[in-house]
Parts: sequence; C-alpha cells; structure tokens
Amino acid sequence: MKSLFSAIGWLFSKAWWLLDGTRRALMNLVVLVLLIILVTALFTRGPKPLADKTTLVLKLDGSLVEQFSGSPREQLMAQAQGRGTPKQTRLRDVLAALDQAARDDKVGAVLLDVENLQGAGLAGLHEVSAALQRFKKSGKPVLAYADSYSQRGYFLAAQANEVYLHPMGMVMLEGFGRWRTYYKDAMERLGVTAHVAKVGTYKSFAEPYTATGPSPATVEAEGLVYGELWRGFTTTVETARKLEAGSIARSIDQIPQLLAAVKGDTAQMALQAKLVDGLKTRDQMRELLIAKGAKDEESKSFRQVSLGQYMAYVKDAGAPNKLQPGVGIVVAEGEIVDGDAGPGRIGGDSTARLIRKAREDEGIKAVVLRVNSPGGSAFASEIVRRELELTRQAGKPVVVSMGDVAASGGYWISMSSDAVIADAGTITGSIGVFGILPTAEGLMGKLSLHTGGVTTSWLAGAYDPRRPMDPRYLAAVQSGVENIYARFTGLAAQARKSTPEKIDTVAQGRIWTGAQAKERGLVDRLGSFDDAVQTAAQLAKLEVKAGERPRLAYVERDLSRSERLIASLTDVLAPPLALAVGQSLGLDALPAPVAEELAAIQEITRIAARGQWDRAAAVHCLCGAP
Repeated sequence: MKSLFSAIGWLFSKAWWLLDGTRRALMNLVVLVLLIILVTALFTRGPKPLADKTTLVLKLDGSLVEQFSGSPREQLMAQAQGRGTPKQTRLRDVLAALDQAARDDKVGAVLLDVENLQGAGLAGLHEVSAALQRFKKSGKPVLAYADSYSQRGYFLAAQANEVYLHPMGMVMLEGFGRWRTYYKDAMERLGVTAHVAKVGTYKSFAEPYTATGPSPATVEAEGLVYGELWRGFTTTVETARKLEAGSIARSIDQIPQLLAAVKGDTAQMALQAKLVDGLKTRDQMRELLIAKGAKDEESKSFRQVSLGQYMAYVKDAGAPNKLQPGVGIVVAEGEIVDGDAGPGRIGGDSTARLIRKAREDEGIKAVVLRVNSPGGSAFASEIVRRELELTRQAGKPVVVSMGDVAASGGYWISMSSDAVIADAGTITGSIGVFGILPTAEGLMGKLSLHTGGVTTSWLAGAYDPRRPMDPRYLAAVQSGVENIYARFTGLAAQARKSTPEKIDTVAQGRIWTGAQAKERGLVDRLGSFDDAVQTAAQLAKLEVKAGERPRLAYVERDLSRSERLIASLTDVLAPPLALAVGQSLGLDALPAPVAEELAAIQEITRIAARGQWDRAAAVHCLCGAP
C-alpha cells in the first residue's frame, strides 16, 4: 500500500512538473513575442512606403464627428452590454488625409465610399466637399461608387469626377424636414401632465408634451430654415453635376411618372436624370479601378489604402517645430451638461478645464472653439462662456468656429469671442429658455396610490412628480427662466455690440441658418474651420507662411492610467463582461430624436426634484442637422 501511494505521489509530482514547465514556457514565449514586437517597432521608422498609383479609399462610416465620443470605459461597457460602439468618422482625419493625398505622388486617385454614411450636417459636408475640390485641383480624379446613395452621401458623391451606381441601386433625394411625435393626448390618458415654463415664442422643445401638433410659429421658423438649407443643397449638387437649375425639385415631383417610364428601375432613373455617370456591378467597378490605377497581385484587386491606414502617412497638421507658437483647438461637441463629461458631450466643468489648460499653455497664443452643439444646461453653458471670457482677458484671442449646429446653449458658449465664424448651413440662434416639469398625480389616482407627509415649509418637496404641481413652485421656475433669458439676451447684446431689445427681435427661441444669422448680426462672417484658424493666427500675430497653417494643438483631456489600461484591454474583456452583465434596453434602443428629448427631460426633472429651480431651466434646441 505504501508503494502504491509513493507511485501516485511520483505521478502527481511529474504531472505538476510538466504543467509548471509548460506554463513557464508559454509565458516566456509570450514575453519573447512582445519583445520582438517592441524591438521591431523601435527600429521601424514610419509605415511601409506606398506603391505608385495607389487609390485612397475614403470610406465614411457612421456619423461624421468632430471628436470620437465616449471614454475607453464607456466604450468597454457598451461592448459588454451587447450594444457595440457607434461607428464614427472624425472630420479632421478626412480633411487631413485628402490634403496629404493631394501632395502625395504615390496616391493616384480617391475612391469615395459613402454607402454607410449615416449622420452628417451640412457644415461638415461642406468641409469634406471643399477638401475633395482641393484634391481634384491636383489633377487627380475622385471616383464615387455605392450600391445606393443616401441624401447625405450623394451630396459628397456629386463632387466626384465620376459617379457610379450598382444596377440595382438608387439615389435617394427626398428633401429636408422632420415629423415629431406629440404625446399630449396619450399623457392625459395616462394621467401625466407636463408643466412648462418658457420664454420664446419659437422655443418649441416642449411642444410635443403640451400640444397635438406644431404651432404656427414652429412651422414658420422651421419652414424658413429648411427651405434655405434645401435650396443650398440642391444648388450645390446641380452645379457639381452640371444640371439645369431646379431639376432636382422637378424630378422629385415627377417620381411616379419617371419610375413608370423605366418600369420601376431606380438605377436607370438616376442614370437618365444624370445623377450618375454609369451603372456598374462591384466586379466591374473593381476592374475599372485596376485599369485607372494598378493591380495588387496579392489581393487580386486594385492597389489601395484605407483612410485608417493612410493616417499613418499624414503629416502633422501643425508646423514642423513643435515648440513654435500655435493655435489651441478646443472641441465642444454634443449636449451641454453640468459637471464633467467625456468626449461626445460638453461638461461645464470639464470643458472649462480644457479652455483653462489652453490659456495657461505658453505655447498656445490663440484659441479656436469648435462648436457642434444644440445646447443643454444654461448653468454649464455659462461656466464655459466665462472661461472663454477669462481667456480673452488674459490677452489670448478666442475665435468660435460653428459646425453643423451651434444653437441655444451652443450659441451661449460662443458669445465670449473675438470673432464668430459659421458655415452657411450651420443651424444656430435658438436664443430662448424653457423648463419642463412633469407630474403624474392622475396616474397615481388610477393606480390607487397615495402620498402623504409633513414638512416644515411649502418648499420642502414642493416638486414631487407624484403630486400636483404647486403653482408657487411653477411661478418660481418661470421667474428663473425669465431671468436666464434676460441674461442670455443681455450677454448676446454685449457680444454683438447691440441692445437686448434688438437681440430679442431675432431671439425668442428662433433658429436660423448660418447665412440668415449673418444677415441678422448674430455671427461675424461665413467661413470654414480653416478660416477660423487663420483668423485666430492673425489676431495673435503669429508668423505663418502663405498657404500654410499655424501649428495646431488639440487640447484634450489626458487619459488616466486606468483608462489607458481599459483602452488596451477592451477587445479582451468585452466578451466575458457581456455574458456577466447581459443585454440592457434603455434610451439607446429608442429612435434618436425621442431619446434626445427624454434624456433632456430626465436631466431637467432630476435637477428640479432637488429643489434647484435656478438650474431647472434649459437652453436646448431640438434642431439637429437635417
């Protein structure tokens, strides 16, 4: 028996020795591989040189954004909950790649792929369109191909030298506008009441909860804006495609007859309307690109480099000398909220810190604030505006560059600047204030639920969604809203060298296009982001050679060690976390406009429930890019 135990012990010891040796060998192998990768990276300078006649494939996926949204932690949790991360293409990467490719002898052409472009405003589209035109001036062609073109995608495709479409595809041009859902009757049936305090005849954010359709003021304001934007859109496309003025509008009006004439063939209809130059299957398009460029023997396709790959070849957008004085860029994109917020939203405190960081950087001589926001918290907007005011007082010029949207709170944060430059298609203005406080006393009654308690004053728990609205509390909120509106118009008057009375005539919550805002004195001039950079450089008296940019320094929050670790482990940790956390259904599952409305109301209600009626007022505009 003793010998049996000895034999078993010997087997276990040998097995453990084998297991431990295997573990050590695998660990050593992993370390060796990492060392090889590290040494290779250290001794490899730059990417592999491109071959001649390479085609830059400009595949614009998802939304065209100023900055990627979400922190590494948020991206990890999104993957863990099975939601994935939204596809995004950063605007400045697209512009930098096109400008570099125009100078790159190895790049012979650009293939524009806008099949999956899902979100972009006119200001961003105008920036990409101008970059495509600069590339074409180098004598190199731009080709566009898609199975089908959306309205946004086709705006860019129209700028190409040649536009091709799949024989079973279509070009979808439908015009601008929107349909909103109105909840008033449904809320009454449920026993929910929306109490609204506002200033601004045209401030329509709360209308879906208090009406069954748009007010005449809303129809008037939105009709004027959408009409101007659509005229600009169609004029640009018709000019690029050398079409007769008004031809797009006529084609839309005659779609039933035009489709009947081609027996329902949408691709043929697009070809006959001269919206595309030809119909090609994917393999035919591949052969055309090989013929115009070169064949890659390894992939058996045309020689190509993607946008992501080509960014390794893009030279620094700033001056070669990193120590040279430059212009700091602070991106303010998304909803404006109190406190801190990651990329994709504007936190009053976090964005103010970025501005302060730029102000205290001796190498930054001027600041450009790139705004793409429909607004949000009035308090957070003022925190950001004040920081810009301090930057100007410190002797550093501030220039605002308006992107797709710079309305309501987005306009508020633009008011402390030396110059405001908007795109003609920017949606701006919306100088108005509102607060919305829902109560559900009717629903409580239907459910036979009751509340009760004792307080030392009427204000303690004055706003409780379970109880009827105390008119004194609503009056207090209305007073706060009126005070913020007076502050808003007063600051705007000071910034625009006008009077509150004159500002009030173009305010009242009304939205304007960038061109309309220029006519009404709400912005200084129309121009691009590059125009704003050049203006900032001139105000700071920076020495910049003709045709060149000053050094640009994007001022962004530094990632912590934990965030850098999360970013590196995202792909590894997401699958097991997904199993542990499971799928969740929240605002992300709702249509975007509905989710935006509910998110804003949640924030306002949360603040009001804390008794902070001074912050229950919002400067928010439901006026996203068309």
